[in-house]
Amino acid sequence: MTMRTVDWTALRPHDEVPPVEGLRERKKRLLRRQLSDTATEMFMERGFDAVRVAEIAEACGVSEKTVFNYFPTKESLVLDLGEVTMASLRAVLADPDLSPVDAALKILSSELANITSWLSSQNDPAEAKAMLLRFGMLIRSTPSLRAHQRDTTDKQVAVAADVLAQRTGMSSDDPESQIAATALLALWSIQFRALRKHLNRTQTFEELHDAVSADVQRAARLIDIGLNSLAPRPEQSQNQASGLGTP
Repeated sequence: MTMRTVDWTALRPHDEVPPVEGLRERKKRLLRRQLSDTATEMFMERGFDAVRVAEIAEACGVSEKTVFNYFPTKESLVLDLGEVTMASLRAVLADPDLSPVDAALKILSSELANITSWLSSQNDPAEAKAMLLRFGMLIRSTPSLRAHQRDTTDKQVAVAADVLAQRTGMSSDDPESQIAATALLALWSIQFRALRKHLNRTQTFEELHDAVSADVQRAARLIDIGLNSLAPRPEQSQNQASGLGTP
């Protein structure tokens, strides 16, 4: 079983081709994809700690320095989707027409749809399922990858707390902003666990999507009341109404 039996890169939304892309940008995008794919394949075949960055560089025909120009750490070669989630949090969570929970569910639904679409597009979906499970096992069994994932989650919580603070007129250090952001980001763990739980229990990818979504929504309902009470402070609302708010 090898990574070459599935198109792993199609799972990465940041690898979509931009509407306007010059030759230099295209080369950089494709090299970044090659580095990440090669690293992922080597890590899953031999184990994360058994592969050196120099070996990845050699396999791609570049220098080790070039690898680190694209990925600041060895861990980020395979755990780079957290940056995509952070960008989504900044954009979607700031939408005043969505409650914090609805904003989180919108992002999660998009990420889940991307996974199920990727699975269904593979020549061997069963192999793709197995590969996805092995990838999760690689992360859970590698201390440095788990640490990197926790660090990424901490950064995502900080981003969410900052956006929520801006929505409510609070400080991102206030306990309300912190607990709200922490609760929202916990939904990502629920989705990952639900995906692992239902991956081989469902017959179709539509069933998989629905089963995982149902678990996430159950968790979201539990925190929805508390997060929906996260409203602007009275003095902030008065300032905005009187035109004294910060432009």
